Amino acid sequence: MTDAFTPIEVAGRPMANRIVMAPMTRSRAYGPGATATDLMAAYYSQRASAGLIVTEGIQPSPVGQGYPDTPGLHSPEQVAAWRKVTDAVHREDGVIFAQLMHTGRIGHPSLLPPGLNPVAPSPVAAKGQVFTHQGPMDFVTPQELDADAIARTVADFADAARNAIAAGFDGVEIHGANGYLIHQFLAPGTNRRTDDWGGGVTGRIRFGLEVATAVAEAIGGHRTGFRISPGNPYNDIAETDAVDVENTYTDLVTELGSLDLAYLHMIEGTDRTLTTRLRKTWPATFVLNPLTHPEPTGPDALTLVQDGTADMIAFGALFLANPDLPARLAARGPYNTPDPATFYGGDHHGYTDYPRL
Repeated sequence: MTDAFTPIEVAGRPMANRIVMAPMTRSRAYGPGATATDLMAAYYSQRASAGLIVTEGIQPSPVGQGYPDTPGLHSPEQVAAWRKVTDAVHREDGVIFAQLMHTGRIGHPSLLPPGLNPVAPSPVAAKGQVFTHQGPMDFVTPQELDADAIARTVADFADAARNAIAAGFDGVEIHGANGYLIHQFLAPGTNRRTDDWGGGVTGRIRFGLEVATAVAEAIGGHRTGFRISPGNPYNDIAETDAVDVENTYTDLVTELGSLDLAYLHMIEGTDRTLTTRLRKTWPATFVLNPLTHPEPTGPDALTLVQDGTADMIAFGALFLANPDLPARLAARGPYNTPDPATFYGGDHHGYTDYPRL
């Protein structure tokens, strides 16, 4: 019987188990020019027993940064710094993908180089605030991307993917979820365009498909994953029409499936029926971050591999607090408790000092 501890091959790489370390922003890229640090190398290498590590969101361009002290993959210095991380993970026999995350309208001009402003498919400001070095700031109205800027953004993703491979990553995950730029194109509330990049389902899924196509052409589909979160309201996204959500994501997943990508990573909403439908639609490895709110994903989720709901299960907060999570899951605990006060920013406390069994 297949279970979470059965090896699996993804991206042409054998993986020791089906337990994924989910991408989690930690805001500790304190190196010059938003570069990874030795502390980050220690953090990821501690967790190399995961079948697959997906890094925190990495901006593919300067304008793609939405939070303080998040890392990039758009400069030679960033590539060199990430090489220390990937080398550390590979020394522990781990597999690591870089998550490429353009935050779009989620961010603030104070986080960007002078003269840049957050961008989006339409000039619609998100409700709420973002944390900056100056404290919480209201989201601003983003600059609408014109056709040339869209083409440049697609190229930025492809360039960042090439940089990821140059930095030693085993592949990349395109972040199309959680209210960031690709998700902003997918959702009708944030995409109010009437040109070929908006309107109906075909227009709204186009940007995500163009990004995935460009990345797959740059580094190979077998080294490219894609993350979605249908109906997720995070970052003021409104996908409330169940029929539109089903049509949008069924069409998106169908088209992505033709690109021979490594995996689809789904953040589950309240509709398990949609999860099952997309799982059947997707032709390759299906990674699931199951709905367990308000609790973090826990050991009970491993049964979703046994019953065929998913091929791999992604753990977030539990992996943050338990660097040896696969061993703890196999032993059925005990588990360290995550400390939310240390999730974002700070030093090694709540980052690399969680004990092993």
